[in-house]
Parts: sequence; C-alpha cells; structure tokens
Amino acid sequence: QVALVESGGGLVQAGGSLRLSCAASGIILSSKAMGWFRRAPGKQREYVAGISSGGSTNYADSVKGRFTISRDNAKNTVHLQMNNLKPEDTAVYYCAADRWGMGYDIWGQGTQVTVSS
Repeated sequence: QVALVESGGGLVQAGGSLRLSCAASGIILSSKAMGWFRRAPGKQREYVAGISSGGSTNYADSVKGRFTISRDNAKNTVHLQMNNLKPEDTAVYYCAADRWGMGYDIWGQGTQVTVSS
C-alpha cells in the first residue's frame, strides 16, 4: 500500500523556520517527481515546490529564495525547508508524488503550518 506521511508542521513566529518532511511507504521516492502544495483557509490549493526524478527543483514565486525542497534517498523522504516564514505562509501543507509521469496522484494527509505576526 502506497502512503505519504507529512510531519514537521507547527506554530512559528514570522521570520522563523520550519522543516517539513514527507516519508513514503510502498513507493521509492528517488525515482519519482515530488511536490509540495498548500491550502490556506478559504483559498484553493496552490503549488509550492517540486523536485524532478533527476533532481531539478522548481518553486512558486511566492516562496522562491525562502523555501528549499530536497530528497533524502536513504530515508525515502522529501523535505521542505522553510525560512523567513511569513503570516501568508499559514496553510496546510501537502506532499504529493507523481508515480507515472502523468501528474501527482498520491497525496499525504497534510501538516498544519501557522505563522504568527
């Protein structure tokens, strides 16, 4: 059974940092494109960052220069390092995997990130 489990969310003051993790079971993440998304209250889900199977990374303009996506292949985990957090980063963060090269089809349950001003 394939599953993604996020962790690392929490409450932090503006300017602080958090590191989110996405641990996988039933799937080898190193060969998959992975992404982080978020959904803020009252808003649609939005793309945050992605990493290809080859290691190329991509970021939404709103987080570029502050967030970093990375893989730990030994632990079959993907991370999202979030620095200089802002109140507008408050959201539930989800990781997702693209198993077949046709879009993200496996999603985690999400982890809450709250940034206070």
